[in-house]
Amino acid sequence: MLYTIELQEMEFKAYHGCFDLEQKVGNRFKVNLKITTELGAVAEEDDITQAVNYFEVYQRVREVMAHKQRTIEAVALRIILAVRAMYPQIEQVECSVAKLAPPLGGKVAKASVTLKG
Repeated sequence: MLYTIELQEMEFKAYHGCFDLEQKVGNRFKVNLKITTELGAVAEEDDITQAVNYFEVYQRVREVMAHKQRTIEAVALRIILAVRAMYPQIEQVECSVAKLAPPLGGKVAKASVTLKG
């Protein structure tokens, strides 16, 4: 049986962007993560040792966000790869990365990408 874990609206200050200024001053980003994984004995035996640990996942996302990238596509891909590497029972990870108030020359709430892998 599969189940889904979601970590929603994780917010970080990070230094991703194609412009050099973005990589110097930084910006606010929001990350949403949806993990589909094998349930195993997690629920039946109430066994947290077999569960995907939300704290560990959050820490890994924070680590990835700390490394500068030029594109949010690269950020999302690195998050997916990092999370999948932690837990072999994961079937799929969907990651959305949004840059809040991107510097596009006008008022834009956010620019975001979503990758599944």
